Amino acid sequence: MAAKKSLSEEELSCPVCCDIFRDPVLLSCSHSVCKSCLQQFWETKGSRECPVCRRRSSRELPPRNLALKNVCEAFLESRIRKASAGSGENSSQKSSAGYEEVCGLHKENRKLFFCLDDQQAMCLLCRDSQMHRNHSFCSVDEAVTNIKMNLQTALKPLQTNLELLEKVKQGYDQTAAYIKMQAQHTEEQIREEFEKFYQFLKNEEAVRIAALKEEEEQKSQRIRRKIEEINGQISSLSGTIRNIETEMKAENIQFLQNFKSTEKKVQCSQKDPEKISGALISVAKHLSNLKFRVWEKMQEIIQYTPVTLDPNSAAYTLHLSDDLTAVEYRISSVPDNPERFDKYACVLGYEGFNSGTHCWDVHIGHDNDWELGVLTESVARKGQSFHNSLCSLCYTENADKYWICSPRKSYQPFPFKGKLQGVRVQLEWNKGKVTFTDLLTKKHLHTITNTFTERVLPFFWNQSKCPLRILPVKTSIRVQQHS
Repeated sequence: MAAKKSLSEEELSCPVCCDIFRDPVLLSCSHSVCKSCLQQFWETKGSRECPVCRRRSSRELPPRNLALKNVCEAFLESRIRKASAGSGENSSQKSSAGYEEVCGLHKENRKLFFCLDDQQAMCLLCRDSQMHRNHSFCSVDEAVTNIKMNLQTALKPLQTNLELLEKVKQGYDQTAAYIKMQAQHTEEQIREEFEKFYQFLKNEEAVRIAALKEEEEQKSQRIRRKIEEINGQISSLSGTIRNIETEMKAENIQFLQNFKSTEKKVQCSQKDPEKISGALISVAKHLSNLKFRVWEKMQEIIQYTPVTLDPNSAAYTLHLSDDLTAVEYRISSVPDNPERFDKYACVLGYEGFNSGTHCWDVHIGHDNDWELGVLTESVARKGQSFHNSLCSLCYTENADKYWICSPRKSYQPFPFKGKLQGVRVQLEWNKGKVTFTDLLTKKHLHTITNTFTERVLPFFWNQSKCPLRILPVKTSIRVQQHS
């Protein structure tokens, strides 16, 4: 058994762990306890009370007892110096890291034994004490070996998880860079498209202002000719008036001899000036429904495509056109996001449908593998399980055959002779029908019947460097007349 502690050592011992105070805190009842011991005691009891007097503490975080901490540290240092001086073996009292290897209770070397029940190293006296009776022990070296082996085993899943996290982080870094590139490229395209609009509007403005200037010049020139004509008449009439006035001032006899010719001049008929109709600029012609007429003419440069492609779904083996209406087989550097196909050169339309009738025309223009149809939106894009939710018309070059794929029947041969250059895909969602038509001959090819319960997306597969291209449709503007 351990020797009885001196009075000073008892005063410096924690009432919970019975060891010299480590980082003591001062309770409101004036008792001091190791901070870690107090936290463990409170967690076990479920209430904040003093381990000595059971008085409830008024503070959740008691202040540190710095004075007692300094005294305890000084006491421990003094005891270590005495023990070192007595044995002359300083190197055996501390490890290379400065860790104290002397038992705090018995001043014995505690490297000898390791308690498997309490998971701590201890001296011979601790092993034989009542507290550790019936406990299992092993040597410190054996315990260290076993613990390190266990830790090494426990590290493997952590290391695997770390590698996974680093790989995921690398993917996120690449995605962040790709997002920045996407934003820059998309901004450039937006600016280019709006620049086309601006240029169109500038051209329209120039044409319409030129038309206004031309009308202004024509009308002004017409008025100028009339003014010149009137000026001539004014000059002539003014001369006649002056001549008559001069003759009226002549002597009587002379006046009487010439008055008949003078009367003829006075009685000479003068036509009233002609008023010009349509002399003013036709303002209404230039401003009437100006915005509408410009918008109507804008249809010449605007194309509408009923389906556009979603680049975030395109496999890395595909490349999309800038206007998202054509897809060709070409390797691209893209992130492996969940929406993207990974095993097949597939891409989906951006617009989805969950009601109504919709159709789109696709120009093929090559003899390589291709496939067109619709796919359920919620289906997984990875692997090949998506074929179970696909309604499509397919052509494979190796077999030189056409195939029909549906959820009920996988790929079934479709007897068609010749090479399709274009296909119209028509979806009747409410009726559960997908119809394929030869775009050139307008001949019906096949209709797949299915029951749609959710949103579907246009589907495209292309194994050729020649693109599959979604064709634009004609647009028209209709003005509704009041009945």
